Amino acid sequence: MKCEIIAVGSEMLTPYRQDTNSLYLTEKLNSIGIAVAYKSIVGDRLADLIGAIRTALMRVDVVAVIGGLGPTNDDLTRESVAQALGLTLRRDPVQVAALHTRAAQLRISMSTNNLKQAEVVEGAQVMPNKNGSAPGQWLDTAFANFRKILFMVPGPPNECKPMFDEECMPRLKAVAPEKHIATRVLKVAMLPESKADEMLGPIYTAYKDVETTILANAGDIQLSISCTKSALAVAQARVDELALKLEDALGDWMYSANGEALEQILMYYLGIKQASLAVAESCTGGMISERLTSIAGSSLSFAGGTVAYSNALKTLYCDVPAELINKHGAVSPEVAAAMAEGIRLKIGTTLGLAVTGIAGPSGGSPDKPVGLVYIALSDGNKNEVLERRFHGDRDRIRKYATQQALDLVRRRLM
Repeated sequence: MKCEIIAVGSEMLTPYRQDTNSLYLTEKLNSIGIAVAYKSIVGDRLADLIGAIRTALMRVDVVAVIGGLGPTNDDLTRESVAQALGLTLRRDPVQVAALHTRAAQLRISMSTNNLKQAEVVEGAQVMPNKNGSAPGQWLDTAFANFRKILFMVPGPPNECKPMFDEECMPRLKAVAPEKHIATRVLKVAMLPESKADEMLGPIYTAYKDVETTILANAGDIQLSISCTKSALAVAQARVDELALKLEDALGDWMYSANGEALEQILMYYLGIKQASLAVAESCTGGMISERLTSIAGSSLSFAGGTVAYSNALKTLYCDVPAELINKHGAVSPEVAAAMAEGIRLKIGTTLGLAVTGIAGPSGGSPDKPVGLVYIALSDGNKNEVLERRFHGDRDRIRKYATQQALDLVRRRLM
């Protein structure tokens, strides 16, 4: 059974607002074996909405329409659904009474345009809204001689999610065939996406009943594996079988077999080794510390550190000799190693991690271009320094440097 989610609202076609409801609905739908095949965002224009709804009805079994159920002139979901299905709208006296009752309970004067929210598509079941004024609607109907499920829920997340859970999920479970979706997420650090696909493509393409998606971010690859079967155990077995083969091919490039973040895995290894970590950051400006402290209980292994951005602070907080900086420059393997060792000794941890680099867009030179980063790790016995040349804008370079630094610690602890 396939579903399309249509998020309604011109504000989500701007750079300032984002549809988050569809992520929640997708997770819930997948849990009962309904796959989300399409997602659409449509502005508040009647013709566009009608076209999107008709297109969805042609290609999926279930259509979820989110938003556009308010009282204003640009709330057009009810009208769009009615016209797309060739049905009429009627003003439901029960809903009119419910709107008046709600206004009285809130001790507010109800505007007449609120009555628009009492308009119900012919044949629809009304779904009560415990957290707002706009009721939802459920349609089990026919389109082009095929059975279709279409439901409308309000856009505000505090109204959408409870209504979907309480009203839509029980109805969907009653009509959905016995299907189960098993999933796994594997995560890989610092392996180029093209190289990952070259390594893994021959493996996952052989599994025709399993869907594998590769998503790449700065220094991070996520392999999402899913399989739909009539029995969850069968689906999970197929997913796990493929995941094991992918794990074998990836080796120590892979840091997580179940979707954990790199900083979670790092904290796990620090705990197992009973090790502690301190960090000295220059070009990353605290991004490493932010990721580590986002993990609950990180204080057990992460002692802290410093943002030693200026040369003076590299000397003050990390005991890097000023002469070393003058001789080699702040962005150099020698200074990176001294920062790592200095912060380790200053704080008294097992490991010291340091990053120094040129994130740009200015400050580079032919010898030391923008994107040059040195990452150092010290454990008192060995200083390891990586030289990397990352490409992209300032934000991308800093993210890559942060990811590489965390992965360096992971590999040392492994």
